[in-house]
Amino acid sequence: MKSKIVECVPNFSEGQNQEVIDAISEAIRSTEGVSLLDVDPGPSTNRTVYTFVGNPDAVIEGALNAARIAYKLIDMAKHKGEHPRLGALDVCPFIPVQGVEMEECIFCARKFAEKLSAELKVPVYLYGYASDQEYRKTVPQIRAGEYEGILEKITKPEWTPDFGPAEFVSNWGATMAGARKFLIAYNVNVLGTKEQAHRIALDIREQGRSKEEPGKLKKCQAIGWWLEEANMAQVSINLTDHDVTPIHSAYEEVCKGAKDLKLAVTGSQIVGIVPLRAILQVAEHYINKENLFILEEDQKLHLAINRLGLNSLGPFSPKERIIEYMLPENDSESLANKSVQDFIKTVAARTPAPGGGSVAAAVAAMGSALSCMVGQMTYGKRQWERYDSQMRRIIPIMHETMKELLSVIDADTFAFNDYMATLKLPKETPEDIAMRETAMEAGLKKAISVPMSVAKSVCKLWDPLKELAVIGNFGTKSDLQVGVKCLETGVYGAYYNVIINAEGIKDEKYKNGVLNEIEQYRSIAEQGAQETLLILQERRA
Repeated sequence: MKSKIVECVPNFSEGQNQEVIDAISEAIRSTEGVSLLDVDPGPSTNRTVYTFVGNPDAVIEGALNAARIAYKLIDMAKHKGEHPRLGALDVCPFIPVQGVEMEECIFCARKFAEKLSAELKVPVYLYGYASDQEYRKTVPQIRAGEYEGILEKITKPEWTPDFGPAEFVSNWGATMAGARKFLIAYNVNVLGTKEQAHRIALDIREQGRSKEEPGKLKKCQAIGWWLEEANMAQVSINLTDHDVTPIHSAYEEVCKGAKDLKLAVTGSQIVGIVPLRAILQVAEHYINKENLFILEEDQKLHLAINRLGLNSLGPFSPKERIIEYMLPENDSESLANKSVQDFIKTVAARTPAPGGGSVAAAVAAMGSALSCMVGQMTYGKRQWERYDSQMRRIIPIMHETMKELLSVIDADTFAFNDYMATLKLPKETPEDIAMRETAMEAGLKKAISVPMSVAKSVCKLWDPLKELAVIGNFGTKSDLQVGVKCLETGVYGAYYNVIINAEGIKDEKYKNGVLNEIEQYRSIAEQGAQETLLILQERRA
């Protein structure tokens, strides 16, 4: 199983003194179990965003180590900068990355807040998912009045800190610790004044200008500021849920606002780290908008970087800015990442897993890959260019299904191992026996769902496969024939796995449902393979 990884993104109120920035970096870097991924200082904002990952306990300790150094080196009484701030360690969010749920990040935030306040005697507010008080759940709510307003604010009962003293600590201010989803810090460059950039920000941010004048974009916070080192203004944006408001939506709304003010937009900037899916969302938007045909991930990244102008203030390197590319290598045991030779040897070993389920997924993935290859060998060639529009529709289906099936190779083995673990649960008392039986039933259902997903994924391929058999590059006829048999074999493998796992299910309604469903997929696969192979057999050119 993949290890637990939490991301921590503390924002410290120092972006000009390199010695302080480096000292905080070293405090994080030297923490055991932590990987420091990014340090992003801003001279104009006088603020540095650090990004590091590790297991839950390690990231708590890394954040504490950084705070200890900041307490010694940062004096908020002397701080000035473009960015709003509440304290020396302004915000410290914990974000689930891999193998953890939001509840564990809430625990991290609370534990960190408790330890920080106890050791440094500073006030700490909880925010985001870690807060249970609606009126002080967001950063703007808590930070209203900023550092200068703490002295008056902190004495009010409704603003008593969640942890630490209800006192003004002049050299520190206050800290916000929270749990949240990925927040994307995103700035759009505008050749105008700070005031003009802020007018655009007021139009797009969710809170707008007032309750009577809400902004255009949900889950969007924004202000305008002046970036002295680049001699330009920026609309500085925090996207708190990129599934609600993706990056390209924010960029295009700023462009519209700038056009209305007769201002130029000269690219944009991502601050810190961004999840891969957020950048791929941008690529898919422009692929659809411009009717482009792009399959490979690296090409999609190039497109997104180009359309947003992410290189405008410095190079945007995916390997240094996208978190999935930066995580410590922890998937050496992944079956899908093994060489073909090592995978086959692992299957051949004297262990029950990986077994037929993982092999079925691998065989089906190869069938989908061969079908994708046939499409690619047809697309863009003069001899077959009359079929380009069909290939642009068919190839992505094969490509996406291949990726889905690759993920199932490991998922099947994980499901088997999880079920085997339930067999080792205690059975000394009636309560033990009941809990064990419930866990076993759940384990079997999970073990059924994985091969069922293989059959379901393959099922959607038969119609495009038959079309590909008619118009695909004739020189790849045998490749498609092999691909068809691989896909049929994958479904039969899934069928046998569902059948054997269903034998142990006690929920008769569920059992009958999955048996009927897998039989339908088996029948569809058998018929689809026969029809596709017949088309290929009878085709002469």
